[in-house]
Amino acid sequence: MSNAQSSSVKVDFTKPYLLSINGDLTTAHNTFDVFNPASNEVIARAPDASSEQLEAAIQGARRALPAWSALGWEERGAYITRYADALEENKEDLVTLLTLEQGKPRHTMAKSEVEAAIYWVREVAKRTIPVEVIEDTEQHTVEVHHTPLGVVGAITPWNFPVLLGLWKVAPCLVTGNVMVLKPSPYTPLTSLRFGEIAQKVLPAGVLSVVSGGNELGQVMTEHPDIAKISFTGSTATGKKVMASSSTNLKRVTLELGGNDAAIVLQGTDYKAIIPTLFWAAFGNSGQWCIAIKRLYVHSSIHAEFVREFVECAKTKKVGDGMDASTDLGPIQNRMQYNKLIDLFDDVKKNGYEVPLGGDIDRSLAGNFVPVTIVDNPPENSRIVREEPFGPILPILAFDSVDDVVSRANASPFGLGGSVWGPDRAEAIAVANRLETGTVWVNEIHIHGIDIPFGGFKQSGIGVENGHEGLCEFTNTKTLMLRK
Repeated sequence: MSNAQSSSVKVDFTKPYLLSINGDLTTAHNTFDVFNPASNEVIARAPDASSEQLEAAIQGARRALPAWSALGWEERGAYITRYADALEENKEDLVTLLTLEQGKPRHTMAKSEVEAAIYWVREVAKRTIPVEVIEDTEQHTVEVHHTPLGVVGAITPWNFPVLLGLWKVAPCLVTGNVMVLKPSPYTPLTSLRFGEIAQKVLPAGVLSVVSGGNELGQVMTEHPDIAKISFTGSTATGKKVMASSSTNLKRVTLELGGNDAAIVLQGTDYKAIIPTLFWAAFGNSGQWCIAIKRLYVHSSIHAEFVREFVECAKTKKVGDGMDASTDLGPIQNRMQYNKLIDLFDDVKKNGYEVPLGGDIDRSLAGNFVPVTIVDNPPENSRIVREEPFGPILPILAFDSVDDVVSRANASPFGLGGSVWGPDRAEAIAVANRLETGTVWVNEIHIHGIDIPFGGFKQSGIGVENGHEGLCEFTNTKTLMLRK
């Protein structure tokens, strides 16, 4: 393997979309349509990889593994840093393409997603897992090493296709593994382009990107030559991934759904935090696993809080993500749009109070759903129990801490949560009682390269990011030496 090159890497984004297999860019016999969710017009035809092409990618990865894993951490890091540089060179095109296929506003969420992903790649390239010496005496030494797993299959979602894809790529490669990545068929284009960029920088077979339908994902999860699946998506699909991965006991990391609760305690200066809470619930039009999906507010401030929250929400514009005045884009795909129509119909059928929104204009060409607030629906209502994955939020009143903790924890999900209050010690005490993988206190949605992220209960298995996230891509090997 030669050293990473430093020449400029620019990709022509007007050319056809191609699969990245074993260092080559190739077409497929079949293609499928990719839609702009703001208009539901076809913007591109993506290659529909065959099972034979997936097999070629897997076998190419196997051939690349020995030389890649034999490199030192610094050598692999140099390649990955160069990959980050190449992504940076193509940043503006990636941002535009992300908006066109996913819908999020170009000037805000699309730009920040691509920039965050590039930063992640660059920083992960600097990380290592040192050998841990747990015993060293005159007679005996015990060391703990972390070795690569092998070929990793990544299956990525449509809500953050760039960030969540590269979240998997960088730690996988830096730990000495190789990867075959399959993006969601709803948003394959940005992944195909960052796969194309990778072929210009990384050795052949280290990273392949294949687009296609869900059946490709099943082949990956069952394949005996894939050592691990890293999956981000729904809990229902995650269960299928786990079941099919059991055929050869491959390792899995599953980042799944959530029904995150935010708790605003009595005495909180709620007016100051309403903008933060709004974006935490409605950013990306509610299409993210860690969005606030249940907002619990102490009954002493609940009524005024709802009024203020509605006034804040009224100032936000839903529209085409390419329009600089747009705050919130469309729902990414028609399947999710139809699920939201069904949920909105349930809210209306049950007569819940809706101080803002509530009616989806189905005559519009795009998948536009209005910002919607549901005031104090029953705890057993669908809007409280289910993960809507759209711009609709129930705001619920509570009287006691014991009551709200019980209600927040009464969910099969346990991804994230937040607690807001004037007494820091009290807020921390409440946070410690929440059954979630991450809890923020008087802040929300803070992530970091070295901060592990994962869920409890049916929100997932394993973690991403941090030392723990790196270790998820390795075998733990204990070496015992008699002196």
